[in-house]
Amino acid sequence: MPRSATFPALACLAPLGAVLIWSGNMTINQLTVGTIAPSTIAFLRWVLALLVLTPFVLPKAWQERDAICRAWPKLAILGLLGMALWQGLAYMAAETTSATNMGILAAMVPLLTVLLSALVLRETPTWGGVVGGCLALVGVLWLLSRGHFSALAELEIATGDFLMIIAAICYALYGVMLKRWPLDISPWVMLYVQAVFATLLLLPGYLLGPMTPISSANVGLILYAGIPASIITTYLWMMAIRHLGASRSSIFINLMPVFSALIAMLLLGERLAWYHLSGGLLVLSGVLMAQLLTRPLKRSRVQPLQDSRTTAR
Repeated sequence: MPRSATFPALACLAPLGAVLIWSGNMTINQLTVGTIAPSTIAFLRWVLALLVLTPFVLPKAWQERDAICRAWPKLAILGLLGMALWQGLAYMAAETTSATNMGILAAMVPLLTVLLSALVLRETPTWGGVVGGCLALVGVLWLLSRGHFSALAELEIATGDFLMIIAAICYALYGVMLKRWPLDISPWVMLYVQAVFATLLLLPGYLLGPMTPISSANVGLILYAGIPASIITTYLWMMAIRHLGASRSSIFINLMPVFSALIAMLLLGERLAWYHLSGGLLVLSGVLMAQLLTRPLKRSRVQPLQDSRTTAR
């Protein structure tokens, strides 16, 4: 029996932790506007992450150099999708769209992951994944529309909205490809090499874009983005996908608006409204449904045929 099936509650801690940190980073995205250029923080966060990781991970990476050399194209693609594009595009999107729009579009990741898993991994969607994902998405929309779905029609379409759609597709594909490519590389080394490729891929944009100098106004943003939101979340997400799979892990992303509301209440003194409670309940119900209802939408026809042949014999 797989470990995730034996200890489902323990396996859920990884995606919960990742989503909690990402929820804080949604606030960071908005705080960066006018404080630091998107190309600067997108690049410097991974430079900082590499500076922190190198003394601890580089010796192990050298021991696994043969496996890294064999898998470097896959690691480069993973670094591009999950590190360079996912958050880099989010920083760019924050300049031209609202946090509400970003939250709604980020909630597309679970359903996109289910779709891409069916196409790329040939996974049959589960009842819990589809129904729970839709229920969680309804909860997100209810939460972000402040209890009035009609308010969603008033959201303005901006360039940042399209950037967030691309970012959501990239991160959904990242989770699917992590499952598609079970590389024989230890988790921390895998994270480290992906960060190296992400840094190299973001370097041209940093050199060509406006370089914002590090100051007291943005150093805290860089530190949060570089350590918790880069190192810790990526490691937790890789562990989540390893134990739960891409589709089931991605459902937890729907908790981001709920966690964001709680963070705002605790740190900014915002009051918890009724739509926070009702929307949060819908989201939590969808997440639980995705984890507990694992029966496939379609039963395989191979097993009945095998059974009939066994009976005939």
